[in-house]
Amino acid sequence: MDIKGKVAIVTGGASGLGEATVRRYVALGAKVAIFDMNDERGNALAAELGDAVIYQDVNVTSEDAVQAALDVVLERFGAVHICNNFAGVGSAVKTVGRDGAFPLNIFKTVVDINLVGTFNVLRLAALQMSRQEPVTEDGSRGVIINTASIAAYEGQVGQAAYSASKGGVVGMTLPIARDLAQYGIRVNTIVPGLIHTPLFDALPEAAYESLSRSPLFPQRLGRAEEIAHLSQFIVENDYTNGECIRMDAGIRMQPK
Repeated sequence: MDIKGKVAIVTGGASGLGEATVRRYVALGAKVAIFDMNDERGNALAAELGDAVIYQDVNVTSEDAVQAALDVVLERFGAVHICNNFAGVGSAVKTVGRDGAFPLNIFKTVVDINLVGTFNVLRLAALQMSRQEPVTEDGSRGVIINTASIAAYEGQVGQAAYSASKGGVVGMTLPIARDLAQYGIRVNTIVPGLIHTPLFDALPEAAYESLSRSPLFPQRLGRAEEIAHLSQFIVENDYTNGECIRMDAGIRMQPK
């Protein structure tokens, strides 16, 4: 699918991996709707990038909020061809720790945002895609790109909730791709390793350098632009479907 002239939704698009993907899509000629809850950053990014970008304050776990934002996208841009789900949260809580058992409300919140929120957005985006005319000779109507994590496979100490949520994203990729094949909608998941986002800037230098040496090669943190480039590849390569693609420079996480 040619990105030029297409319409993309990017959740978590106001910063980090989402922002890098928004910028790449716009540079390639797409129109983009940012779904995020960082109003200051989202509005600033939309103002910077011009008429090709709109920002919507969206809680991805809310059916009404996502549908309302989709309605705005359709009114403004007329279609939805690409849906990138980057919105998510992390947690670092042991199953049993000094303060007792893992608080159930924290576990539920992480799963609700990372897994349920991803499904909530993609299902509504897919419904709209299914109603549109094909845009390729193969009959493609849309592309959905979710985001998991290597924690889905090698979760570390304290990552029970995060790993469960990202493992769920990995696990639902193929079934959803099978569900949506009849409509010409492809579904893939990016599985990032250690990618340099603003969160890493707060780490002590020694910790940052240690993490940078963890991958096989190249021994550095990944760049948000590299994840965005993978999104571009997935959209443009019509034979990529039902896949969970690790992008981690060969790292395999240890228990801690």
